[in-house]
Amino acid sequence: MPLLDLLDRHRTKATFAVLGVVAERYPNLVKSIFDRGHEIASHSYSHRTLYELTKDEFEQELIRSVDLLLSITGEKPIGFRAPSFSLNNSTKWALGILEKHGFRYDASIFPVRTGLYGVPGAPLHPYRPSAEDITKESELPGIVEFPMTVFRLGVNVPVAGGFYLRVLPSRFTVFALGQAARSRPVIVYIHPWETYDRTPRLSGMSRFHRFVTYHGINRALKKLERLLVEFRFRPIREVLAEEGLI
Repeated sequence: MPLLDLLDRHRTKATFAVLGVVAERYPNLVKSIFDRGHEIASHSYSHRTLYELTKDEFEQELIRSVDLLLSITGEKPIGFRAPSFSLNNSTKWALGILEKHGFRYDASIFPVRTGLYGVPGAPLHPYRPSAEDITKESELPGIVEFPMTVFRLGVNVPVAGGFYLRVLPSRFTVFALGQAARSRPVIVYIHPWETYDRTPRLSGMSRFHRFVTYHGINRALKKLERLLVEFRFRPIREVLAEEGLI
């Protein structure tokens, strides 16, 4: 996998949020990622968003995901990423279920507003969300939220990765992450398929969705490499442990 080779060249360990369906189909790949020193987190089982699931359905998906990852790596995941950043105040019930099953942190809140996701009022730094309102910090023990990184430019500008990494100029991304890193740890995400220029193109997509999905794929790996040169990255669990949060 080009992404793994790139991380190896830059002696960087990362967090891989793995779908249960992927782990089920490619257990050897997941084991290889783990054996190379990367953290394995849960991305749920089927990639159905929290909006689409009942509490019981989500818990069953979570249990299935945890059992699969544990059977492959021998280690229970402590981190979770909700599909499509679908954690907000309407789905905050998921945090209690994550805590029930031993998760120490979540990384599903994006402090922006889009048509698909977003919690624009959320803190920009890692924090413990209140059970009543996840835009508020709690002083009680509990699961830690590591929100996606944004750049304050009057409004929150997403720069954390994915489409934003592909579409924004590298110079701006480096500048924005550097500014954010002055006051808090930053996080960058990318899907492996976004780093492979021969990723199959699905038919039947609108022009807009095709642009969002595929624009810049041929340059994404080089953009990520520049970030690996400019910054030092570590698995989420290590960053939060150093911050004294888990």
